[in-house]
Amino acid sequence: MSKRWAFDDKQPFIEKLRERVDSGVPPERLDTRTPFHVHEVEEILKIPESPVRFFALAGALLGLFGGLGFVLFTVWDYPLLTGGKPIFSITAFIVIAFETTILLGGVVTKLGFLHLARLPDVHSILNPEEHYNQFVIVEEGGDEDLDEEGQS
Repeated sequence: MSKRWAFDDKQPFIEKLRERVDSGVPPERLDTRTPFHVHEVEEILKIPESPVRFFALAGALLGLFGGLGFVLFTVWDYPLLTGGKPIFSITAFIVIAFETTILLGGVVTKLGFLHLARLPDVHSILNPEEHYNQFVIVEEGGDEDLDEEGQS
């Protein structure tokens, strides 16, 4: 059995959500739907930070070392002696290393986001009922007595 509360304003929505969490309802059983992002929901439900940043770091490091390794191996395998310049000139390699850092950092971050969001699974992100501009709390399960004032 699920309970559902719908509010037109943000403040009563936040108060009811805080009340449900303070009454002992586990945050995993509460689902919220809002017309815009509400930061207080993250604080009340204690939502952990996203691990996407680790994908970004791994991709950036992979791009940095991959780019540097690529140019260093290329220069070592096919050296061009021109004008007495050193073969391994790190200043010439910085641009390529920077570009591969940005490229692979972005690509791996995007792939990490898709993996963590379990996309492309459209059925898990589409909601059959639309709430438009209402703030909605849905409590799944539980056999407590229903609260008649906010339930619709």
